[in-house]
Amino acid sequence: MRGYPSGEADSGECGAPGRYGGSVVNAGAPARGGGGVVSAEIPAWAAELLADLRTTAPGACAVALAVRRGPERVLLATGSTTLRGGPPADPDTRFEIGSLTKTFTALLLAEMVARGEVAYDDPITRFLPRTAAPRLRGAPITLVHLATHTSGLPSLPPGLLRRGAPAWFSNPYADFSAADLRRALARTRPRAAPGTRVHYSNLGVGLLGALLTHAAHGPGGAFAPLLAARVLDPLGLTRTSCATDQPQATGYWHGRARPPWQIPALPGAGVGRSSARDLLATLDALLDPATAPPTVPGTLRTALADVTTPRLVLPRTGRRIALVWNIRPRPGGDLYHHSGGTRGFTAFAGFSPRTGVALTALANTSPALTGTFIQRAYLELWSLAQDAASRRDGQVP
Repeated sequence: MRGYPSGEADSGECGAPGRYGGSVVNAGAPARGGGGVVSAEIPAWAAELLADLRTTAPGACAVALAVRRGPERVLLATGSTTLRGGPPADPDTRFEIGSLTKTFTALLLAEMVARGEVAYDDPITRFLPRTAAPRLRGAPITLVHLATHTSGLPSLPPGLLRRGAPAWFSNPYADFSAADLRRALARTRPRAAPGTRVHYSNLGVGLLGALLTHAAHGPGGAFAPLLAARVLDPLGLTRTSCATDQPQATGYWHGRARPPWQIPALPGAGVGRSSARDLLATLDALLDPATAPPTVPGTLRTALADVTTPRLVLPRTGRRIALVWNIRPRPGGDLYHHSGGTRGFTAFAGFSPRTGVALTALANTSPALTGTFIQRAYLELWSLAQDAASRRDGQVP
């Protein structure tokens, strides 16, 4: 599960690179909630980008892409959902999105803050049994620390690597239970004082999801139905969920099919599934909460704006962090972005508030250190945003 644009394509074969195992598909309906117009024909630049993305994820047999440029929406996909045939991939095909799930967990946090159920500065000990609290000295860890990776917590729960080693190439999280999480938290020593250092933590955002569930439904609650009721269903995201038993593309690692990704103890960190269409609809809502569907209540509309508010600035790079979202200052305007990966999938989503550009890309192959799928998607987002900024400022005829 990732969050930053780094090498994330796989070198395994799942169909020959650059060849289409299925048709290139253009969506036949506008992205929900965006109010834009889907192109009647596939623009040449979009077809070329899809082909480029396919070559940067050579282990993928399914790649999906969705782009917003002002009022225009382009949604397309290529390949098939399994290595040995299967239905053609399309903009509604479900992919595992890994750490992109964290962006939905952040929306849930902001929505519950808008309801008054929790506060950003609530200490996590408010929602934890005393026996499960991390060992802290000084200032407490708060919910906003978890959502900005400034809690001081490690990336993974203590003991998970050892326990999950036999299943490392399939799913090391699958057998890590809520009871294991409580025991691990009791042994956890933060690496830094809360709020003093940014350290990307799957444990932190996964714990955030668990604490929000406890706040809403008590110790017996479940994260998936809470996220669906508060965020996914109101946004009309019919192809987005935490369910592991619904139809989706098959994920591959070096050409080997991987089982569906499960994270029983930390679902808010990376168990989500979504489609290119649903992710673009989410980016539409983040870019302009006023255009979100009428089913969106006021608390979620407030959350859509609040979740993109910068929370801290990194002094040396100028990079900022909102609730989970990374913000990079670029000529033409800030870029918000996040990526994700599981043992069989790679995902990217990003948007430019100043220019109204958004892009999401999905592939059914595992991230790899030598891959460039995430970078290619990020650079295209940047290029589209720069072009839109130049046109808006009158620099391009």
